[in-house]
Amino acid sequence: MCTEPHDNGGNFRRLDAERRRRRILSAAWGRTRKGERSDFRSEEHDELRRLDGETADPDTPTTMLAVAQLYLRDVPDLVGPPGADVLQILWCPRDHDDLYCPALELRWRRSAEVTDVLAEQPEPEVMEYEYLPNPCVLHPEQVVEYPYDDFLPDDLRERIRAWEDATGNEYFYELSIANGWKVGGYANWNLTDPMPMVCDCGADMELLLRIDSSEWDGTESWRPIEDAGSESEFHEHPSRSTPTEVIIGRGYSLWIFTCPISFDHSHQLSMQ
Repeated sequence: MCTEPHDNGGNFRRLDAERRRRRILSAAWGRTRKGERSDFRSEEHDELRRLDGETADPDTPTTMLAVAQLYLRDVPDLVGPPGADVLQILWCPRDHDDLYCPALELRWRRSAEVTDVLAEQPEPEVMEYEYLPNPCVLHPEQVVEYPYDDFLPDDLRERIRAWEDATGNEYFYELSIANGWKVGGYANWNLTDPMPMVCDCGADMELLLRIDSSEWDGTESWRPIEDAGSESEFHEHPSRSTPTEVIIGRGYSLWIFTCPISFDHSHQLSMQ
């Protein structure tokens, strides 16, 4: 259970109502032809209005919600405590602190010790905004990234600008930092100046995970080959680029940093 204080001034929904809303939207998108307006039936319009008008009690106790489960065997370069082979990420789907994002927990586990698996996973009754992940099967892919622009030497930045002018490519959007959910790599700081992420022990923290609002943007530079479909397919299923349907803030990312010295030290968050 989440025991931290919540911001009770948000847009609260019941989880079951949000799942029903998503099913209606997905069905309408699936019937929509390219160039036409979304094909909603009258009863679907009525139910969406009813769901949007429902209220949820923000004082309802909040069970932590499963966000991701990552096995070390599946994710290159992911390192855990001795003996642990799986990382479970949970959050309270409510806004917390000054970051206005979910409160998050990291749990390292030994999968061999989990012998009694719950048939039904407990879930909170109430959520805020778009903090409910759709279940997704992970197909990890290792990609090459390059540092955020502000961390590059001045002479290299000048050479990159000249290369951008000559080729029409963009270092930041197309080559530097991958879009989508990812483990490791570099962080971007496009909303703020680069902020030092320092553990209480004094160590510089490292990026563990990025939780993104979409898997690729308009450039499609980071769009996985497996997800590449025809233009009509993408139009009919706009959620193809947002399979988890998690939205951080107004379409931002939640960056999770951990201490390289000890797994027992607290993580830190940044929303960019």
